[in-house]
Amino acid sequence: MTYLVTGATGGYGSYALKVLKELVPISETYVLARSEEKGQALKDAGYHVRIGTYSDEVSMKEALTGIDRLLFVSMGTDNRQANQKNVVSAAKEAGVSYIAYTSFPDADNSKSGLSGDHRFTEKLIKDSGIAHTFLRNNWYLENEMPIIGAAMASGKFVYAAGEGKTGWALKREYAEVGAKALAGSDFPEVLELSRKPTTYVELAEALEKGTGKNLEVISGSDQAFIDSLMAVGLPENVAEIFLSFQYDIKDGQLDVNSTDFEKALGHDLTPFPEALKELLK
Repeated sequence: MTYLVTGATGGYGSYALKVLKELVPISETYVLARSEEKGQALKDAGYHVRIGTYSDEVSMKEALTGIDRLLFVSMGTDNRQANQKNVVSAAKEAGVSYIAYTSFPDADNSKSGLSGDHRFTEKLIKDSGIAHTFLRNNWYLENEMPIIGAAMASGKFVYAAGEGKTGWALKREYAEVGAKALAGSDFPEVLELSRKPTTYVELAEALEKGTGKNLEVISGSDQAFIDSLMAVGLPENVAEIFLSFQYDIKDGQLDVNSTDFEKALGHDLTPFPEALKELLK
């Protein structure tokens, strides 16, 4: 059996490989890298490195030749549909037998602007006839580091998502499920990977507990939220992107209740205070 992880030099892919090496032999594990230089460290660690990019279907066909099981880590938003179509087409032509794809929470019903590309890719995979698991990852706790960093610097935890709730967890926990799916765990077609949804007030309380720092928790205006991020060095256009995430959360787009996550992990998720301490080390 052969296994390939895309995005292997990124955060999620790196975490997945740490788990995967305990589940399958490195000699059977392949990784995708954009260049020989980017893949050198993984090659030195004993992995087989395939060179390719989602935007180049020919390179993807070559990269996936001889691969049985694929952990398909979704790319960034730039031209995502066309590029990810290349990956699915290449996987079908190469004879890949299984795909685990990192998707979006409640992708079938979500109204988030981030969900459309994932629905598109899920349909491509379904239509390909390749066996699959859609890993509908909720929100990485790491995504909140600008807010958390600003709070730790100023003593003010500012958010603009109202009473919206999110199923936060650590990126490594999502990646652990991805690795287990790739290795052959008997998972269903869809895994809604979400912790019990939590508000920003509860997140701030966990941050106080984890760090011992007293915070002023502020449900602020859009501008107050942007100003709080710019105060710690984020450019205004980046702060506005984070504000768009606040809109999704306020609108309930990440408020997904599911027991899939801990069942798939086979253990409890890291408690929030400990998870936050881990991120702040």
